[in-house]
Amino acid sequence: MFTTVEMLAQQPFLAGLTEHQLDLLAPLTSRSMFHAGNRILRESAPADQFWLITEGSVFLDSEVPAYTNVVLETLRGPAVLGCSWLFPPYRWQFGAVAVDTTHTLTFNGPLVRALFQTDPALGYELTTRFLHVMSNRLQAARHRLADFQRASGHRTQL
Repeated sequence: MFTTVEMLAQQPFLAGLTEHQLDLLAPLTSRSMFHAGNRILRESAPADQFWLITEGSVFLDSEVPAYTNVVLETLRGPAVLGCSWLFPPYRWQFGAVAVDTTHTLTFNGPLVRALFQTDPALGYELTTRFLHVMSNRLQAARHRLADFQRASGHRTQL
């Protein structure tokens, strides 16, 4: 059986962190499992953790009045779920629901933020990685929007 440090070391998002850094993160981590249809997080609820999806898939969704939740993206392991825990006001910007049985490593957001204060190098490294994830997701959303506009014949300027 793998130890938590060994499991962390296998995660692409954490690749390249030192053993010392992984040792600092390990006590702030637990394993979780979500069954298909389980809501993992709800838009605008307090954001106090994040997940590394190790197996399974998750829909990122958004609440749209008069509609069911709109799926914005599907995350498949390995993937990062949740960035809102990192920035005030610490509220989820999107929702998430498990598509199938999904296994994760769950991190305690407030404790990780406190760790960043005591280890600024780790804080910088992980914040940079989260910003990279957010940038990639923003670009993917922009491409999906452009595809939608082309398919629907809209010529709205962005």
